[in-house]
Amino acid sequence: MTADQPAIRLTGLTKTLGAVNAVDGVDLDIIEGEFFSMLGPSGSGKTTVLRLIAGFEQPTSGSVSLLGQDVTDRAPFDRDVNTVFQDYALFPHMSVLENVAYGLRVRGVSKRDRHVQARQALETVRLGGFGDRKPGQLSGGQRQRVALARATVVRPKVLLLDEPLGALDLKLREQMQVELKELQRELGITFIFVTHDQEEALTLSDRIAVFNEGRIEQLGTPAEIYDRPVSPFVAAFVGTSNIFNDALSRALLGRGGIHSLRPEKVSLGRTDAALTTERTAPGTLAEVIYVGSSTRLIVDLDAGLRIVALEQNDARRVSEDERGSRVSIGWQDRDIVALEKSTTVAADEGSEPAERQAVRPGPGHVNGQVIGQSATEPTESATESATETAR
Repeated sequence: MTADQPAIRLTGLTKTLGAVNAVDGVDLDIIEGEFFSMLGPSGSGKTTVLRLIAGFEQPTSGSVSLLGQDVTDRAPFDRDVNTVFQDYALFPHMSVLENVAYGLRVRGVSKRDRHVQARQALETVRLGGFGDRKPGQLSGGQRQRVALARATVVRPKVLLLDEPLGALDLKLREQMQVELKELQRELGITFIFVTHDQEEALTLSDRIAVFNEGRIEQLGTPAEIYDRPVSPFVAAFVGTSNIFNDALSRALLGRGGIHSLRPEKVSLGRTDAALTTERTAPGTLAEVIYVGSSTRLIVDLDAGLRIVALEQNDARRVSEDERGSRVSIGWQDRDIVALEKSTTVAADEGSEPAERQAVRPGPGHVNGQVIGQSATEPTESATESATETAR
């Protein structure tokens, strides 16, 4: 493999299901040895792309290359990839050791050698003493580790993971995230991970492709995706964002276009004198939501939109905030992100563009609104008021 040759290359990859392009002309290079995540809501095309890489489905057009070789027409067993599924797909009648060794058995490895390699794989996932048990005698996290050991014991060039942590509870899922990252680093195998969980993708990945309607909306590192989203969809789907349409951007930000502002970049002032930010705007505190390590404060601005601020629950934070009290919010101009692509905000199918439509609750939404987005276009008086009060 040459230095500029990716582990996986997708070229013009398209999959048509009826009248819908489930995957719509995807071009993508995945670097050898990286932990790569495909992130998106249900129906965005990420799982279909994974199945096309694995060979479980054939593309309508385009190609899939593995280490420089076109494998588009090859069967799944003729591709040097392996897949870990959410349901583990373990054989219940086999022992853990036999499950892990099964791929080696299919490849004709001798019983002695495959058992040695299977035990080594179980040691890698911290299950060295569990080889004689049956899958039904294990916890969910242990079964997930067995599935990982079985998938990696044959040393594939690429490991495909289809939402493998989705069935686990929160604490176990967080623990497995750490173990997955350590395992990938230890093995040096290219991991391609499919998830709809934004935090999971940010935690695990070297790079992320955010999918929307069969296309890649944005490709970048976790920091690039979160700190510099390119569209209203990415800003609203990955984490929580305050999104300003063109009219409100002109009134409150002093510039045209659609922009986003993360809640942790918003300061809340109980009096005007408390804020030293470059810009401020007055409003009324609508809701105070305690979430453990932080508090989410939802403010209805006089300009006619709802915005959220996030404060850490440390010794400096004022805890006696009352709904209905008058406050001001503030922000620095450097924290405003211009959203270059004109796409729909993460919402149900058929939603209107972000600058017009108040969408149903979902990632980045509060009470049916995109955070920071007016339910309707601001009135002329509201815009004039915002221009006067935003500094």
